Amino acid sequence: MSDDAQAEMRLRVLKTVTDNALMELDIEKLQEVLLWRVRDLFHVDTVTILLADSRRGQLLAKASAGLDEEVFQGVRIPIGVGFAGRVAQLLKPVQIERVDESTVVNPLLWEHGLRVLLGVPMVAQGELMGVMHLGSTSPRRFTDNEIELLQLVADRVATTAHIHRSRSEQAAAAMLVDSLLPGRLPSTAGWELAARYVAGADSGVGGDWYDVFPLPDHRIGLVIGDVVGSGLPAATVMGRLRSALRAYALEFADPGVVLGKLDRKASHFEHNTMATVAYAVIHTRTDSMDMALAGHLPPIIAQPGKDAEFAAAPLGPPIGHHMAVTGRRSTTLDLPPGTLFAFYTDGLVERRNLDLDSRMEQLRATVRPDAPEVVCAHLMATMVGTSPATDDIALLVGRHTTPSGQPA
Repeated sequence: MSDDAQAEMRLRVLKTVTDNALMELDIEKLQEVLLWRVRDLFHVDTVTILLADSRRGQLLAKASAGLDEEVFQGVRIPIGVGFAGRVAQLLKPVQIERVDESTVVNPLLWEHGLRVLLGVPMVAQGELMGVMHLGSTSPRRFTDNEIELLQLVADRVATTAHIHRSRSEQAAAAMLVDSLLPGRLPSTAGWELAARYVAGADSGVGGDWYDVFPLPDHRIGLVIGDVVGSGLPAATVMGRLRSALRAYALEFADPGVVLGKLDRKASHFEHNTMATVAYAVIHTRTDSMDMALAGHLPPIIAQPGKDAEFAAAPLGPPIGHHMAVTGRRSTTLDLPPGTLFAFYTDGLVERRNLDLDSRMEQLRATVRPDAPEVVCAHLMATMVGTSPATDDIALLVGRHTTPSGQPA
C-alpha cells in the first residue's frame, strides 16, 4: 500500500471512529454500522466482535459483518484458547496466515474459506471488553498501519461497550433490588415498622438489603445485610442470599442456626463472596427478640426514659469463606412496649475522613423511641443530610407499641 493510500485510509478510519452521529445509535446498531464500514475500509470478507464474559472465561460472538452465523449460533470461545482466545489472553494483536483446526476453535472460519485473520483486543478502563477480528479469503499480510487502525476502531467500540454495559448493569441492578425489597412492610398488631433504602452516589445500587416476613407461631423475621461489592454482581448475590435465608428461616427457629446454614450455602456456591447480615426473630407473644449477627454492626435499642444503646449481641464472622467454623450464637432481647429498634448498614455511618466511632456515637444519640417513620426521617436527615452517601444505605426501624394480647 502506497503512502498516499495509507494516509487516505487513516483519514477514513479516523472519520469513522470520531463520527458523532454514530454515538446517537443504540449499541447494536452502532456495532453493525461500524463493522460494515471496517469491512469496506480494510477490503476484507468478515469482521466480527466477540464480547468477553469474564464470569465464564469466554468470548461470545455478538456482531458480525460477513459471518452472521457466528452470532446466530452463539459461538463461544474460551479465553486463552485458539486465535481469538489468544488475543484476549495476550491483550495484543495477533495475525495468523493459516486458518484451520490447529489455529482456530470455531470451524465456521475455515469452512467459509478464510485464509488469514487479524484480531485485536477491546479494552476499556483496564477491563477486557472483547476481541475484534477480521478475515480474508485471499492470502495477504496486514501491515502495521492496518493493525494500528483496527486497534483504533476496537478501542472506540470497547469504550462504547463499557459505557453501555455499565449503564445496563446499573439499570438491571436497580430493577433487581427494587423487586426484592419489600413493597409494603407487614402490618402486625402492636408492632410498627418503617424502612429506607438509598443507593450509593459513587457505587450505585449494590448488595445492601432489608427484609421483613411473617413466620409461623406469631413470629416476625427481620433481616438487614450488605454483600461486599457493588452493581449487578453484588445485587445478584444479594437476591440469592435473601431467598436462601427466607427458606432457612422457615425450617430453623434459631437465628444463629439460620445464619450458619446461610454461611454454608454462600461458602459453597457463592465463591469469593462475603456479606454481613443481621437476622432477628420477634416473638410477638412474649415481647422478645432472638438475634444473631454475622459481621454486621449491632442494632440500636431505645426505650422510653433511657438512653439508646447498642444491642449486646455476640458478633460472629461475616457470611462466606467458611469462617464460622465453631458455629454461630444467638442472643435474646426483651422488647417491652415502647421499645424501638434500628437496624442499618454501614453506609449510614461510614464517611471519608470521619472517625467511625464518633459517627456510631452520633447515630446512637440520635435514636429515640418515637414512631418508626419519624425516626427514619430524623436519622436520614442527621446522618446523611445534604451530602450524598458514597455507599448504599439500608435502614429498618421497628417499635413495639402495645403489650402482647392487647389491642393496638
